[in-house]
Amino acid sequence: MQYRKIHIIGGPGSGKTFSAAKLQQVTGLNGFDLDSVFWEKNEFAYVRSSEHARTEKLNHILSHDNWIVEGVYYKWLASLFRDADLIVILNPPTLLRQWRIFKRFLKRKFVLGHYQKESLASFLQMFWWNQGFDQDNMVRILDFIHEYEDKIIYCKNYNEIWRELSK
Repeated sequence: MQYRKIHIIGGPGSGKTFSAAKLQQVTGLNGFDLDSVFWEKNEFAYVRSSEHARTEKLNHILSHDNWIVEGVYYKWLASLFRDADLIVILNPPTLLRQWRIFKRFLKRKFVLGHYQKESLASFLQMFWWNQGFDQDNMVRILDFIHEYEDKIIYCKNYNEIWRELSK
């Protein structure tokens, strides 16, 4: 495979984590979730990592000679976009993303049980944020990474990503 550094970005419920995990299995690339870089998690809440902690974690990722990173973040990730061999914009239909967000909430809240920080309020906030994601956040993301258009691909799901990688 010609790609050793892959950055997957997309809205909530777009399949970023699923796609990155599947790609990690078939490629052997190191996988990193940007949520664990951006957030410090404790038993009851998510707290934003300090800029210093975030920078240290980001530098750790960049020190690897191969990686797959996934997340919705962009403003503080210029070095990841620059170093990526491939940037995947993962953007399935909004309604599908909404359904996935709802299923994830139910699973975390009522099946897994150890996600105490999941609440109806946090679910609704994510749901409404995702509703406007394509017209707001995605526009800003595309503007932020426009200089890398030669290494951007647009996909709706993992199968499309895999087809592109297999070319």
